[in-house]
Amino acid sequence: QDGLKQCLAEFRQQLAWVERLDVTLGPVADPVSQSASTSDAVDPENDFQREMSFYRQAQAAVLEALPRLRKLQVPTRRPDDYFAEMAKSDQQMQKIRQKLKSKQEAMERSEKAKQLRAMRKYGKKVQVEVLQRRQKEKKNMLNAVKKYQKGLSDKLDFLDEEQTSSQGNKKGNASQRTKKGPNAKRRYKNQKFGFGGKKKGSKWNTKESFNDVSSFQSKVAHNKGPGKGGRGGKGGKKALNKRPGKRARQKMKNRAR
Repeated sequence: QDGLKQCLAEFRQQLAWVERLDVTLGPVADPVSQSASTSDAVDPENDFQREMSFYRQAQAAVLEALPRLRKLQVPTRRPDDYFAEMAKSDQQMQKIRQKLKSKQEAMERSEKAKQLRAMRKYGKKVQVEVLQRRQKEKKNMLNAVKKYQKGLSDKLDFLDEEQTSSQGNKKGNASQRTKKGPNAKRRYKNQKFGFGGKKKGSKWNTKESFNDVSSFQSKVAHNKGPGKGGRGGKGGKKALNKRPGKRARQKMKNRAR
């Protein structure tokens, strides 16, 4: 103890309290029991009591030091524009961010892999069930056919079942076709010829069409249009370009010789 006091006297500096800011006090009074907690009352093996003793001792030091700092006009509150650098650098925080991101991506990949495995397992299970059902139906039909061949049974129910199954497949295919709509050939014919309906008598005259003479052309009606040569429509340019007969062509050949 004497040696400790001697060492303390050697490195102790006679400075003002504001330069040292040392406070040595016991724990603050317990608000429940209204009494100070002594070191004898605290069980060192009890974590809760030990931490509460440290907390009350720090609280007593704060209650003692704050009034003294205010008396010395030392600010104790952080200003709003206070800027303090972080303990970790930006490079370190970037590494932490990358690590967290890689962990999250790994978790997402593992979750997707689990879902894919579950889907494959379910699909395989359904496929196995379908194959087993088909094998069972085939086996039952073969047994029924054998019984009928041997004369043990005179029922042909398996044929009815096969027909109903085939009809069900046909109905399913027909419903699919109706859902899909007409094919390209049918659509082209519908566009060209229409969608059915009454065709007979569609070109007959009506009272309105009979009285409508706006499209009447007298020259065309009386063969007086261009290229017409009078009655019968003969003559004109077409008559000049008419090919001579066989005898005339033969005479022309003889003259050329």
